[in-house]
Amino acid sequence: MNEQWIKTFRSALKAKVGKGWNVINSRGYIRLQVGRKPNVTSLTTHYKWSEDDWLDALNRIVLVHKEFEEAKGKLDLRSCYAIIGSASNLAENNWTEALEKYKLFKTRVNEKTWRTKHQPVIFEALKALQKKKPPKNGEQLCELSLAKWRKGTQQRRYMRLAIFSFLNYVVNRQDFPSYWLPPALSDDEVVVKTKRIGYPLSDSQIIRLIDSIKNPKWRFVFQLMSTYGLRPNDIKNLHTRNSGKELWSNYRKSQGGKKGQTTEPRQLFPLFIQDIDGTPINWNLMQRIHIREELPPLNDLGGVGQAVGRFLRESQIWKDLKEEAIAEKQQLTPYSFRHRFAYVGHNRKKTDGTYRAPKQIADAMGHTLDVHLQSYARFMTKELAQNFDQELAEV
Repeated sequence: MNEQWIKTFRSALKAKVGKGWNVINSRGYIRLQVGRKPNVTSLTTHYKWSEDDWLDALNRIVLVHKEFEEAKGKLDLRSCYAIIGSASNLAENNWTEALEKYKLFKTRVNEKTWRTKHQPVIFEALKALQKKKPPKNGEQLCELSLAKWRKGTQQRRYMRLAIFSFLNYVVNRQDFPSYWLPPALSDDEVVVKTKRIGYPLSDSQIIRLIDSIKNPKWRFVFQLMSTYGLRPNDIKNLHTRNSGKELWSNYRKSQGGKKGQTTEPRQLFPLFIQDIDGTPINWNLMQRIHIREELPPLNDLGGVGQAVGRFLRESQIWKDLKEEAIAEKQQLTPYSFRHRFAYVGHNRKKTDGTYRAPKQIADAMGHTLDVHLQSYARFMTKELAQNFDQELAEV
């Protein structure tokens, strides 16, 4: 049987914020529930489920309700709760208003990215600011905000970039004191990441795969990817120019480290797959794009890369090729068609007996030279084996 204070608490809550907001007992603490099933959002407060705490909890929930309604979906329930709880600490610099303006400022960040790569650490910052001994500067705030993510991980890097960006914003654009600036990056914050070794498919392997594909639309996809060294996303952005004499990709890839900048459209150049006797195989790909030969549906929810990957995973030949790559301590992915293009570009001589310049291959693949060398320098040492004694392979 409910105690009288519980009935009073719930009646007062309904009178002040209306329907849809309720409180329950969650392991001895007041848990706030908002919405109706199945769309209920909830959080456990720090107030005890007791007659001594309910009035303080009610007053805070009323303020949370006001913040939540005014945010109009820009802030979730947890953020509003944290903001209200830290009101006394936030008042001096108006962090609440700064956060709302910051989210509007981040026009290139979609809702999913905000929820996963920005909101978690900013929420931790707001909690830190409501402690009895709140942080006094940006370095202390970052240390507390990032404490739950292990140093050297990619996830901590995302959170660090997010909180650093937020603090730079409040100082540089909202006139917060400069002591809120984030600290310099320390050596122990470097992300530890081992770059995987991409497997370049050989021409004979590509022929095996393409010959096994019954669907002509999908054959067309992998003929294009292997001949032109395409990313999966290039496939939906192909067109011809100059009356069908040039093939171009209009895909604009984000340039790492350069906010808002993307790669330019590029003209594509083929490196033909060669048959077992060395004869180039010309599938007339540019002409087929020019006449708009049909491609398969590539509107997968996860993007073109997901659609391509899903098709390949269902292929037995692809599974066999994966085992061959593993045997060589490398990794087969849809980018292996692109790795093949890089390998052939660096190692197959031109008709005049000379090799292509690295910058030419980088341009054809849509890379800067620096990025290209970081990924494919291992393909650039030519005729290395001929300069050493030869070891005969056992048959």
